[in-house]
Amino acid sequence: MQKPIIGVVSPCYNEELVLNETSVQLNAIIADLVSQNYISEKSFAAFIDDGSKDKTWNLIEEKTKHLLHIKGLKLAGNVGHQNALLAGLLTFKDEADALISIDADLQDDVSVIKEMILKFISGTDVVYGVRKERTTDTFFKRNTALLFYNLMKKMKVNIIHNHADYRLCSSRVLNALAEFKEVNLFLRGIIPTIGFTKDVVYYDRLERFAGESKYPFRKMAAFAWNGVTSFSNYPLKLVTIIGFVIFSFCLVMTGYALVAVYTGNVVPGWLSTVLPMYFLGGVQLFCFGIIGEYIGKIYSEVKQRPRYFIDKRID
Repeated sequence: MQKPIIGVVSPCYNEELVLNETSVQLNAIIADLVSQNYISEKSFAAFIDDGSKDKTWNLIEEKTKHLLHIKGLKLAGNVGHQNALLAGLLTFKDEADALISIDADLQDDVSVIKEMILKFISGTDVVYGVRKERTTDTFFKRNTALLFYNLMKKMKVNIIHNHADYRLCSSRVLNALAEFKEVNLFLRGIIPTIGFTKDVVYYDRLERFAGESKYPFRKMAAFAWNGVTSFSNYPLKLVTIIGFVIFSFCLVMTGYALVAVYTGNVVPGWLSTVLPMYFLGGVQLFCFGIIGEYIGKIYSEVKQRPRYFIDKRID
């Protein structure tokens, strides 16, 4: 059996503090798997520079000169993690039998890459890296992550619990991914919808090697909301449910008002007028906001603007 060519794709944004260690570790793992005859010597690790403002690209260029299995791709500007990852996957999909995506911060355990590859060799098309637990996370991050996955489940979004973007995809999965033309990317939701055979490997989440997270709570919340509105119309159904509940409440209040008038127990005052007005106005604005989010996404998709531009590539 011919040994498969495996590529590891890692998007980077201002990762100069971790890039030295990450490139050495990934190069060593690939070299070790080549020496054990699991994968082809043409296998590689590609770093995708997502418009970094520090020395990330300079380090990538340096590593391609000194490490055998390292490649680099520089995007013309900062397009965000999901678009940068997609750029790497689509650029290198025809040069490998499977691609593994992993963040550059070394929090995802690189030692399970071998297990992913063995599952791929046995016939699995998608292998998800799933965290065993979140003991290294802060109390706040652990609970917000739990809230994120529960929200996705409630909103009927098909994602893998405790899985980020650490996964192996075969070439036919990547070819199917290339057929998705949407601008609002949420790869954690797209990949499971493609289908094909799948499996998981479990690993312990590690501490970040250096630097700071590029996903603070504000970005995580925006990412979650993008996932919900990209893969579920449940919020729109929620607007209908809210409208029905308020309508029922108004009927009850109307009945109460008629009884009050009939019994003569009417107390004049602005509270009974102002509070319902504020309440209904707030709910209406909330519902209009949800509808506006979907209209905004339609606007982005209709324009069909390119998701990224490639500036340089180095092997």
